Amino acid sequence: MYSADRKLFTLVSILIGIGIILSYTLTPYTTLLFDVSQFHFVIRQSIFGLLGISIIFGLSQLDPDKWLKPIGLTLFAVSLILMIAMPFLPESVVSAVGGAKRWIKVAGFSLAPVEFFKVGFVYFLAWSFSRKLGHHDGMGLKNEFKRFLPYAVIFVMAMFIIAFLQKDIGQVVVLGATLLFMLMFAGSSFRFFFTILGGIFTAIVIFILTAHHRILRIKSWWALAQNSVLGLLPDSIADKLRVPVEVEPYQIGNSLNAIHNGGLFGTGLGDGTFKLGFLSEVHTDFVLAGLSEEFGFIGLLFVVFIFLWMIQRIFKIANRSEDMSIYLFSMGIGLVLSFEFLVNAYGISGITPIKGISVPFLSYGGSAMLGAAFGVGMVLMASKKAKMDKDKKL
Repeated sequence: MYSADRKLFTLVSILIGIGIILSYTLTPYTTLLFDVSQFHFVIRQSIFGLLGISIIFGLSQLDPDKWLKPIGLTLFAVSLILMIAMPFLPESVVSAVGGAKRWIKVAGFSLAPVEFFKVGFVYFLAWSFSRKLGHHDGMGLKNEFKRFLPYAVIFVMAMFIIAFLQKDIGQVVVLGATLLFMLMFAGSSFRFFFTILGGIFTAIVIFILTAHHRILRIKSWWALAQNSVLGLLPDSIADKLRVPVEVEPYQIGNSLNAIHNGGLFGTGLGDGTFKLGFLSEVHTDFVLAGLSEEFGFIGLLFVVFIFLWMIQRIFKIANRSEDMSIYLFSMGIGLVLSFEFLVNAYGISGITPIKGISVPFLSYGGSAMLGAAFGVGMVLMASKKAKMDKDKKL
């Protein structure tokens, strides 16, 4: 058995360190708004950051043959049970925001089980796919659907809990995309892949059209994005697709202005202006906009480079693994982190509607930090069974 991958551990630690810095420099207005110490957010993020690094390091030292399966399935089962139970728990135990109960109160902190469920769900899929799926030529589309049906039932149940009870569509998008690609990596046919993709797209359209507030949100997004898209089409078609711009989406407009204001080199650490009440709690969902304003395109490019390098190491661990479950699990964690980054980046730049997805290791928040730490830590544990560079071990 080999040692855990040192490069991956270092890259994640760098991202966590950057996230801690941003939790201080982007929060002066928020600390005044909530009447807390100027160090309130950075202290809490530092605690979770150090705890996250400790979790990653601790998991990397464990034997994957003994611990990977128990930890993965426990995360899946416990977090799923908690999500099912949360709507029935009293508000003294569960925090309710906007009618949605997403957080459980633990020792003065609030933890979101869905962040841990994502890691457990990916492991469950990897473990089960490696046992039941594979490259079976000539199986036929009907038999592939029969084989996929149990997973569809579990996903629909999870989607109902997350989307309807917790009103968190962004997590469903991330999990759905991850499930779809893991199916392909597990050996499903392209015909099955595109059939499922079409079904998911149809379900999303129906889901949007059945709620007036979702239709308004899509119109609000399209009013901002339409000029860049319709400019590529003939006027006769563009005029039919254009909607009147009544009010520019407030958050998106300020997010784009913050990115533009940063320019190439940024305004400087602590000198951003759009964090001063123009972007609400910029240290969470709009952390990339705040980063772009203060560190500029160069700073953002550096963070993207570190993030992509981290994803590359995760995928490399997957490709060097002979164990099918480790291969699928590592690919799944890499996909989850990638989709979260892309959904957030596309949202703050107006390319897609905002989904409320945090940026892994950069956005303020303990649950997202610890959930991602469990995912990367388990990948590092699994990397001990992958033949990586022998001189780059943890």
